[in-house]
Amino acid sequence: MAFVGVVQCGAHIHQSAHLLRIGVHSSSCRTLHLTNRYAAKEYYDVVVVGGGAAGITMSSRMKRKLGAGKVAVIEPSEVHYYQPMWTLVGGGAKQLASSARSTSSTIPIGVKWIKSEVKGFDPDKNCIHIDDGKEIGYKYLIIALGLKLQFEKVKGLPEGFNYPKIGSNYSVKTVEKTWKALQDFKKGNAIFTFPNTPVKCAGAPQKIMYLSEEYLRKTGKRSDANFIFNTSLGVIFGVKKYADALLQIIKERDIQVNFKHNLIEVRADKQEAVFENLDNPGETKVYQYEMLHVTPPMGPQDVLVNSAVADAAGWVDVNKETLQHKKYPNVFGIGDCTNLPTSKTAAAIAAQSAVLDKTLSLVLKGQNPSAKYDGYTSCPLVTGYRKVILAEFDYNAQPLETFPINQGKERRTMYHMKADMMPFLYWNMLLKGYWGGPAPIRKIMHLGFK
Repeated sequence: MAFVGVVQCGAHIHQSAHLLRIGVHSSSCRTLHLTNRYAAKEYYDVVVVGGGAAGITMSSRMKRKLGAGKVAVIEPSEVHYYQPMWTLVGGGAKQLASSARSTSSTIPIGVKWIKSEVKGFDPDKNCIHIDDGKEIGYKYLIIALGLKLQFEKVKGLPEGFNYPKIGSNYSVKTVEKTWKALQDFKKGNAIFTFPNTPVKCAGAPQKIMYLSEEYLRKTGKRSDANFIFNTSLGVIFGVKKYADALLQIIKERDIQVNFKHNLIEVRADKQEAVFENLDNPGETKVYQYEMLHVTPPMGPQDVLVNSAVADAAGWVDVNKETLQHKKYPNVFGIGDCTNLPTSKTAAAIAAQSAVLDKTLSLVLKGQNPSAKYDGYTSCPLVTGYRKVILAEFDYNAQPLETFPINQGKERRTMYHMKADMMPFLYWNMLLKGYWGGPAPIRKIMHLGFK
């Protein structure tokens, strides 16, 4: 698919004049933009770093705001995945292929696709370094790099995935192994883990457990299975309302939960998993498994760690209400790569995109941002093949629910929303920049039931 990336002559003049006015680029960037007609094409009003859910969403919104040829997205991958579907793929309810589309098909016409990896940030000079020593100049930068899976932080991984009985719904390379391990289950422990790091979709480590438990009941193997959830956390879920509902389900389904247990090693050849007791560091326990689902440790992308745009932990350092960078006013962050103190989900990205769109609209006009992100995020907690608890909450871990019903209950309607409606909404509304979360629906629904 061809993309409109050619900047017209008049735009070159406009951009060159702009660069002369702001006078903050390095001499190399200034030379790049002002002395070489072709190199000048590598300057854009808005550069979006990352072509995942957040990056494509914001590139759509910015292209609609600024027009063709003024927005670029930097993304090396040729395939774009709807990752929330992988819970159902690992449980055998969806096919992996249905979660994938070509990156070229998701990037809006009129947005330049720079198929490259980002090698470094130079926000003091409004430059990004990419492959082959190239530099991209920008007026405004949106960082949407997602996070990094860190299987290697668990001894024995990722090479352990070469053995059977082990899978992970968090990677395209290992999600189908989860379903295979579930199908091949005979007798023993089915173990599910939660790491001692930030993760995307914090409910996902449990979702596959509930699906697996129902699958073994339906196939007559449940009596031969011992379900264990070993989590590094001290609670089953961070919002009490939904935690109470999940603990009741866990009790009813006879699932053993061990808090403050962190996976540190997998001995895949012996089907053994080693956990450290975080309440007593150094103390470990070895579990034999017949099935093991690993939620890997996660962290910021390498290019962000120790960069000028990141905080001490490596996350993009933004104002939690406006998503504007705390130090560089023409830099913004969205999604999993940021230090926003909320759960990292696609639903959070939707709500953030609406706020960031308003923030940028005002900044483009030279005004101060006023829209405020309240931390809204959502986690459809899949508790079975036809049941979901729809958890929605804010920065304060308080429910922020869309529907005027008790969303702390398992509902079939919410399962269909998760399995059928949300993928359609993702591909056709969110990525195209038209879905900014359920806030307007929530307002209408609750007003109508007052």
